[in-house]
Amino acid sequence: MQLRKLPFLIFCLALAFQLQGQRSLNWENLAPLPPSAGQEVQLGLGGAFSGTHQGALILAGGCNFREKMPNYGGAKSWYRDVYVMADPESASPAWVTNPAWELPHNLAYGVSVITSNGIWLIGGNNADSICRGVHRLSWNPSQSEIKLEKMPALPVPLAYAAGAQAGNWIFVAGGHDQQPGGKPTQHFFGINLSREGQSDFGWEELPAWPGPERYLASAAGQGDGYTQRFYLFGGGRFEENGEFQPLSDAYSYHPGERTWKKLAPCYPKNRTEKASLGAPTVAVGSGHILLIGGSDGILTKMMVSMNLQIASIEAKLDTTQNPADRARLDSSRSFIRASLNRLIDNFNGFNPEVLSYHTYADVWTLTDLLETPAQVVTNAVKIGDQIFIPSGEVSVGRRTPGTLRGTFKQLKSFGWLDYSVIGIYLLVLVGMGLFFSGREKTSDDYFRAGGRIPWWAAGLSIVGTGLSAISYMAVPAKTFSTDWLFLMLSMSQALVAPVVVYLFIPFFRRLNITSAYEYLEKRFNLATRLVGSLSFILFQFGRIGIVLFLPSLALSVVTGMDIYFCILAMGVLSIIYTVIGGVEAVIWTDVLQVVVLLGGAIICLFTIFNGIEGGFSGMMDIAATDHKFKTFDFSMDLSTPTFWVVLAGGFATHLIMYSSDQTMVQRYLTTKDEKSAKRSVWTFISVAIPSVFLFFLLGTALYVFYKVHPGSMLSTLENNDAILPWFISSQLPRGMAGLLVAGIFAASMSSLDSSMNSISAVITTDFYKIIWKDSTDKKVLRFAKWITLLVGLIGMGFALVMAGFEIKSLWDEFNKVLGLFAGGLAGLFLLGMLTQRANGAGALTGFAASALIQFLVSSFTDLHFLLYALSGIVSCVAIGYLASLIFRAKAKDISGMTIHNQPKT
Repeated sequence: MQLRKLPFLIFCLALAFQLQGQRSLNWENLAPLPPSAGQEVQLGLGGAFSGTHQGALILAGGCNFREKMPNYGGAKSWYRDVYVMADPESASPAWVTNPAWELPHNLAYGVSVITSNGIWLIGGNNADSICRGVHRLSWNPSQSEIKLEKMPALPVPLAYAAGAQAGNWIFVAGGHDQQPGGKPTQHFFGINLSREGQSDFGWEELPAWPGPERYLASAAGQGDGYTQRFYLFGGGRFEENGEFQPLSDAYSYHPGERTWKKLAPCYPKNRTEKASLGAPTVAVGSGHILLIGGSDGILTKMMVSMNLQIASIEAKLDTTQNPADRARLDSSRSFIRASLNRLIDNFNGFNPEVLSYHTYADVWTLTDLLETPAQVVTNAVKIGDQIFIPSGEVSVGRRTPGTLRGTFKQLKSFGWLDYSVIGIYLLVLVGMGLFFSGREKTSDDYFRAGGRIPWWAAGLSIVGTGLSAISYMAVPAKTFSTDWLFLMLSMSQALVAPVVVYLFIPFFRRLNITSAYEYLEKRFNLATRLVGSLSFILFQFGRIGIVLFLPSLALSVVTGMDIYFCILAMGVLSIIYTVIGGVEAVIWTDVLQVVVLLGGAIICLFTIFNGIEGGFSGMMDIAATDHKFKTFDFSMDLSTPTFWVVLAGGFATHLIMYSSDQTMVQRYLTTKDEKSAKRSVWTFISVAIPSVFLFFLLGTALYVFYKVHPGSMLSTLENNDAILPWFISSQLPRGMAGLLVAGIFAASMSSLDSSMNSISAVITTDFYKIIWKDSTDKKVLRFAKWITLLVGLIGMGFALVMAGFEIKSLWDEFNKVLGLFAGGLAGLFLLGMLTQRANGAGALTGFAASALIQFLVSSFTDLHFLLYALSGIVSCVAIGYLASLIFRAKAKDISGMTIHNQPKT
């Protein structure tokens, strides 16, 4: 294997990176809509339905003023045509239409909601009436066909309403329900998409927002899981005297709790109050909503006021007989009409500002200015990394046939200094592998370091293996977006440590084993050992993919690095120093990486304190005001992260990790004796507990920083797991940013190398040495190195496959996997150590039953996923013990295998 040449290849590839610009929206006009039926020129459409399905941009219905403008007596023309832009992300996309593509009737001013199965077209109106009908429009690209499905109708007719999808729900708010002379309403309806096909699939009337009725409001859905919300912004209403009142208030609705919350009004804090009507709205990233243009309502307010004056004059004319008075009134009416026409004719267009709402911090910022006339009473449609605004109104009565496309440019990349720092750091890791390669003479050296590891280094290696990129990025991301309710999940490590020290380590050390699963054969039988080994191997392959994919995804988002290159770079380098240096190289590189990891977090904290008025105390005050330090919820609800759920789930999760996970057990076996192994665990706890507070505080500090400096937040982060890398790349000086990004690489690689070496140890010890019992130690060592290489390559393959899938929160996914598939494994060890009557048949029955129970619990109950680990352990022990009483087994010598017969020291 020419592995020693690979570092130079990686270094050369790193030097090939190019600098890239800061990411921002770049707007351009696309080809116009083709003419509607009966028109030679397309005038554009206002109030049309629009959205995306199967990658196509679709527009349907709408209206315009075909003959003359409304202030000169023009009447609206209504349409039912459907237009499709099949390749909107291409360089020069074009609209097409087909006479066969039609709505059931002319329609405009309804609600468009994009779902995975098509675009919902909800309500709307035409010249005759307001509609309560609902259809789902879908696009078949292979057949170039439009399909319309009838969906449950609204409880009442609605037009000019706002709507969006949030989670499994579609919500519709406000709008007019009468024509003519209709006024805005406070209707709020929802339909649960998960009930489609069931008898109760239909709209529900829900509690309305705590504010006035409205129409022409904007809406969006944003968030993931429990944080999902429906957001309602601005709009307008009519006062008792008929005067128009533009609105700037904002609200969010929690589907699970069915409660509303009032938000900051729709304008930045340093700006004068400004309303928002008919603004195209779109959710971007994991926590932002863009309000693009819109009307401030001032012109509408003036127009309504003038029309009220005209109506008042005409009412007087109906009752006035005096010629002089009639002449005076008629002159006043003409003057107001002329003034109204001049006001409309001279109107320069709607508000060109693009506002960004930060959902976590409840803050608005001005992020962009449109260089073309703002398009209102239309929709903003996000397709990939681009935003489309098809047609719409650009002035009173005037439409545009054009489509506006906004593209997010590439981010500003790292400088050469940053890449050089990362390259040097990664080469140092490979150099450490080369250094220790000369000491790996036997398989015992390769897997247990010959007992040469100091207790403190083994302890720091446990820290590095346990923290990983999941903690380095996902824990701050969790406290950035929520609070400290998950603190006890990490703190429960302190409760597990005594169990590991006084129960598990004595067994592992006194049996002089290499693989933790050797114990299962000595206590039960070979089948139980092999089942335990296979469970560990399968889980670790998935874990390798996660710890490679997570940082690669984040780094590709914030630095412009190719995600596949990141995966390959970390994977290849980890393979090199792990294959040639064995567990000794793994542990000492872990020590270095823990120092970089924790040091980087501390540097970030002090940088944040320096950027907030009042420093640390100012940060704490803002966080406390926003209830970011909420830690305890003592309710007895087992479906939410209450104190009891987090504590019990955390204890079980960490018991699995530190008792049955070969990556951890192997650390206990690399020290010179049992006493040193125990000291390594206490060292781990003394570092891990302060680290927990460090990472939780870092996430909260990031929340405060971006609340104080909302314009610094990248609105297009699709996953909050990238919030820390974004801060590092955008706020820290060059060179320092490179070093801390190297810390992210370190966090991933410290877990990756441990998994590779541990899987190799398990395969070699539990399979190879059993099948080929007469192999020399030299052959065993050679086999172990080849297996390490193969494991690394397969793990990289998993990560590359994961790069093609959307995973909203890897923190949650990782804990779900751990609870479902590893709980039974820890249960096997506890069953063996704590009981004397358990046997192999009973243990395997308990393990299989535990897996089945975990599937049933996760599929058919509301139990919080943190409790999966606990239920897995308990079910395995309980069922395994009962099954052992049923299945009689031959007598087996289990001396020293349980706490009841372990020799005293």
